[in-house]
Amino acid sequence: MTATPPVVPPVVTRFAPSPTGFLHIGGARTALFSWLYARHTGGVMLLRIEDTDRARSTPEATEAIFEGLRWLGLDWDGEAISQFARAPRHAEVAHEMIARGTAYRCWSSVEEIEAFRETARAEGRPPLFRSPWRDADPATAPDAPYVVRLRAPREGETVVEDVVQGTVTWKNETLDDLILLRSDGTPTYMLAVVVDDHDMGVTHVIRGDDHLTNAARQTLIYRAMGWDVPVFAHIPLIHGPDGAKLSKRHGALGVEAYRDMGYLPEAMRNYLARLGWSHGNDEFFTTEQAISWFDLTHLGKAPARFDFAKLENLSGQHIRAADDAHLLAELEAFLAAQKRPPLTEVQRSQILRAMPGLKERARTLLQIIDMASFILVSPPFAMDEAATKALASVPPETLEKLTSRLRNVTWAASDLETIVRDFAAAEGLGLGKIAQPLRVALSGRTVSLGVFDMMEILGREQSLARLDACIKAGS
Repeated sequence: MTATPPVVPPVVTRFAPSPTGFLHIGGARTALFSWLYARHTGGVMLLRIEDTDRARSTPEATEAIFEGLRWLGLDWDGEAISQFARAPRHAEVAHEMIARGTAYRCWSSVEEIEAFRETARAEGRPPLFRSPWRDADPATAPDAPYVVRLRAPREGETVVEDVVQGTVTWKNETLDDLILLRSDGTPTYMLAVVVDDHDMGVTHVIRGDDHLTNAARQTLIYRAMGWDVPVFAHIPLIHGPDGAKLSKRHGALGVEAYRDMGYLPEAMRNYLARLGWSHGNDEFFTTEQAISWFDLTHLGKAPARFDFAKLENLSGQHIRAADDAHLLAELEAFLAAQKRPPLTEVQRSQILRAMPGLKERARTLLQIIDMASFILVSPPFAMDEAATKALASVPPETLEKLTSRLRNVTWAASDLETIVRDFAAAEGLGLGKIAQPLRVALSGRTVSLGVFDMMEILGREQSLARLDACIKAGS
């Protein structure tokens, strides 16, 4: 019987962050593009933590990356891979390259290298180090530590066919014999990335265009090992609204900062997808649509500009389009992330009833919480000057008279409005003159949902209790 060959995914992408800090917005977009392309093609996306910088890599930063990806809803396939743990494999490849003649040992000291470069500068030549050990007899080598260098071609050109940047060419005379293994035997970033991508079966490398020069050097390593070079897609970096390189003042924050500002994950996915990729003129789309539409040919060559106003607008659209139960779940996850008290069953029920009105006005979960504060707080309220003034605009006796009238009525927003309107007319007041102090008595604020909607959501018992407490405090 003939064995069934293993199924090889058509596309394997990877996201390979360094755990030296939070998952910043540029890294999140790279992860999103890699994830979308893998999901679009039926392939897989792998996660590799490039933790070879032991002085700066921390478990906390690694966990922050995991948390950021999970919040964004970007799941990876299989277990996350530690680059540091694969150092023996990287060294093995370097020594295999020596055996192939595509790498060599170099005993040049730091002082010798710097002297070579100074001489080159003085003579007007590029300070590109040319090791005397490239073609030297190894028998003449000293008994001392050495580095392993790539035997890069000196003539011709190295060409990278990039999906985004097009054909990019480097003259080989401008590329040096880069170090693969340091004198302590540890691998360099350039070697580790190539070995890991090859061993992981990566077919498509999507990353920022600040890595474009690396692509030339890494291509030489692939060729030196006789390995297939993956498809490269180097995307322009994100800029601020002013066209300058994205900084913290523009929004170059960790993903958790956007979570803490109350943006929905689906809104962030939508917005990040539009930073450098397009599908016609579509601005608002679901994640399912993005997966269906995403391809590499519509990645732009111009730097995208981060714009908080556009992000907020998209976030508002996603909130309005979201199912009320889904929004409630996101709200509870947000409260938990902020280490705020969980909702009671009564509060959950009330917020769910209020959600149609809340989400029409909100652009973030923080704004929903703010507008739902009448549900989340209990009297006595901490009132600002405007609220205190509004409450004092009618005497407590008037509020008490209205409360008495409300005790035995149908508790529906439309009926409550009719009763309060009739009461105001009987007292010789406009509706606003009684509705605003009523609002403050119920919520402690001058701005909220419609006062009658708020009364219906709170229910008869809670509304009357708040009114009674307010009357008692003012008497």
